[in-house]
Amino acid sequence: MLLTKDTLPQYDEWLSAIATDGGVALFDKALDWTSFDVVAKLRGITRIKKIGHAGTLDPLASGLLIICLGKATKSITQFQDQHKSYTAVIKLGATTVTDDSEAPEDNVMPIEHITEQVIREAVQAFVGTIEQIPPMFSAIKKNGTPLYKLARKGQEVERAARVVTIHEIAIEQIDMPFVTVRVDCTKGTYIRSLARDIGARLGCGAYLSALRRTSIGAYSVNDAITIADLADYVATKKSTDSCIVT
Repeated sequence: MLLTKDTLPQYDEWLSAIATDGGVALFDKALDWTSFDVVAKLRGITRIKKIGHAGTLDPLASGLLIICLGKATKSITQFQDQHKSYTAVIKLGATTVTDDSEAPEDNVMPIEHITEQVIREAVQAFVGTIEQIPPMFSAIKKNGTPLYKLARKGQEVERAARVVTIHEIAIEQIDMPFVTVRVDCTKGTYIRSLARDIGARLGCGAYLSALRRTSIGAYSVNDAITIADLADYVATKKSTDSCIVT
């Protein structure tokens, strides 16, 4: 059973089904939350220990997070393998060591000479099957150590390029120095790396200023609930049930 905005009133049935068949929930992750924060909060609300998410979102990203509970955790890979869609805001004219806004800007460069046409041409160069080098600030491991731990020590190591496919990049707005794009891509695509590489192609540097995951396969963030939605619903239901019993 799938827990969404529409099925939230069937929360009790969904919770009961998890014991036998497992369950899946669509959550809209808030900014500054880790993906594990959502899992931890859900464990606290449902009292279910066997929970996992199908695809990490960085703390500075928001949007769709698919959560699997009970036996449904066996389906995590199936969800992870589906294509994903994002809305990303890229800031031109500077870089950061994290390739996003978590770190301060460095290597600031002029952008006055860059036209909208040049931006559109640069962006479209990344559509298709491409090689992409993951950011140093990522969970990928080098000799058993996550890259982000090495990066926090000031170390940078060679990373193997990954082959990913970007099905579409649609520019939604250009308001210099910000470029808002919609990206449809395969799993394993780093939007931070895409922003960095677009800046490199333009010769002015760039980093990811904001990111929101809007869909995973056929699942949309428009159908997702927040942890606050669920917590409020459960609290209200308990209060109502208590009044009825009384």
